[in-house]
Formats: sequence, C-alpha cells, structure tokens
Amino acid sequence: MTFPADRPRRLRRTPALRRLVAETRLHPADFILPVFVREGLDEPMPISSMPGVVQHTEQSLLEAAEEAADLGLGGIMLFGIPAVRDAEGSASLDPQGILNRSIAAVKQQVGDRLPVMSDLCLDEFTDHGHCGVLTAEGAVDNDATLEIYARMGVAQAEAGADVVAPSGMMDGQVAVIRQALDDAGHQDAAILAYSAKYASAYYGPFREAVDSQLQGDRRSYQMDAANRSEGLREADLDLAEGADMLMVKPATAYLDVLSDVAEASDVPVSAYQVSGEYAMIEAAAANGWVDRRAVVLEALTSIRRAGATNVLTYHAAEAARWLREG
Repeated sequence: MTFPADRPRRLRRTPALRRLVAETRLHPADFILPVFVREGLDEPMPISSMPGVVQHTEQSLLEAAEEAADLGLGGIMLFGIPAVRDAEGSASLDPQGILNRSIAAVKQQVGDRLPVMSDLCLDEFTDHGHCGVLTAEGAVDNDATLEIYARMGVAQAEAGADVVAPSGMMDGQVAVIRQALDDAGHQDAAILAYSAKYASAYYGPFREAVDSQLQGDRRSYQMDAANRSEGLREADLDLAEGADMLMVKPATAYLDVLSDVAEASDVPVSAYQVSGEYAMIEAAAANGWVDRRAVVLEALTSIRRAGATNVLTYHAAEAARWLREG
C-alpha cells in the first residue's frame, strides 16, 4: 500500500504535541465576569434559571470582585437592580443609586488590578423594562433616550468605571456618550459598544437575573436574527462614533457575525455568552448528558476561535480556576 506523506495525526498524538500546535488558547484574562447587584438584599439570592449565579448583596459583590482580580480575569461587568423603578429609569442617574455606588465600591476594592465595567442601559431601571424611555404611544424614543444615556455615561465614569458599555441599541448612542464623557473631562473612560446585539430567545434567564419588568419585546431596536451583514453595518457605525471596543451578543449562535466583525475591526471585539447559553450547559450537565468542564471550555474556545478578543461569561471565575489547575 502507498501511504500519504502528509499525516496530520502526527501532531495530535500526545497532549504535549496538541498543546504545542494549538491555534487558540484560553487564559483567565480572556474572560469578563458579568455580575448582578440588587439593592436591599441581606444575603446573595440564587437565580433559579442560572444555577451557580446569584444576585449579589453589596458586600458579596466586593468579594466576587476581589476573587476576579486574584484570578486575573479580564474584567468585571456590573448590572444594578434598584429597589424602585420609574418610567424614566431615574435611579440610573443617582450617584448613590445601586449601580453607581457599586461601581465606586468595586473600584475602591480592586483599584487598577481589574477593569471595572458597567452596563449602560435603562432596562433594569424602568418600570416597563425597555431600554429607553417611551413615547405616548408606547414606542421607545431613540433621541430622548440618548439624552439620558449621555448623563448615565458621565455618572458611571464619575463613579469610577474604567469602561462603560452601552447595550440599548439606540442609534447614535456611542457618539452621544463619547461627547458627554469628553465634555465632562472623562476622556480616559473607554466605551465597549454592544454593536451587534440581537433580539434573542437566549436572553430568557437574564429576565429573572435582573427582575425584568419588560412588557412586550425589544425587536424594534435589537437586531433581527436573520441578518448577518447588518452586524457589520452596526459595528462600522460604532467605530465611526468612537467606540474603543465592540461586542457581538449572543455568542454561540452568532459565531458567523462575530467572525465577520472581528475580521473587519481594528479594535478589540468581545462576545457575550449569554444567560441562555449558560443555562443550557448547566441543565445538560446536571442531567449527566455532557461533561460539564469539557463543554464549558470547548464553548469558550469556539468563541475565541471565531475571533473574540475576550468573552463575557458567567463561567469566568470557574474557567479561570480550571486553567490555573492546568
């Protein structure tokens, strides 16, 4: 028999050889940990649809941030859940509101050891659950919302956020926030733009995580799952408006969009492994259908392989510990 001279299996023979030629590697700094802090809690509250994830108290939040810094994670992303909501999401602007005071506390705790990032959106703060203020007819008012986003960006930067992350998918949001930050003397505050954020069924468990008051859906402003090239258009607009980083959300079901954006972008690109992605892995593992650790690491590798510079994932701390263990 004549055997082929090219034998790719030669480099797969041992773990050491596979490690030698690996094209994609995971590192704790690749991971950003999303965390929820809820006003008024006396102890962390488990989120039933996201086993292992909790709504933090203000004290347990600091402990999670300290662990994230010790593990060498790439960052921590804060979501605040206020005790009182209204139609304008006014708690988002209060310097002593749950999100802004938590940003300040976490920043004081970790200093420059861990980038402190903050979600810049109204959905957690409004009594209707939408990402912006509403018109009399019930539609999200893009331009009126931008005025609030600008003030939110300044409030978060003044609290100490290293990175603000507008996630509302309002047209022009990056430009307005960048101008407001610069005018207020926060030129060094970076913007991570949720550029290609799709109206996705994968967000289901997140509704519980932030006690969402959403009425209706967000399809009039988040992207349609059928559209791929539109993701590039949104990314290009955010770059032109001054974004320092871009994001694709969700991650696993949109790896084609992530690849497109990463290839076209000259700034770092993040991907968000969202609540539904997390919950599906946890459910399958709990039933013994998959090897949990192997699936988590494979999923994160796939997101990085598609082009993500870093990944927002609820598995961040655990994955970092695994990587430290080798």
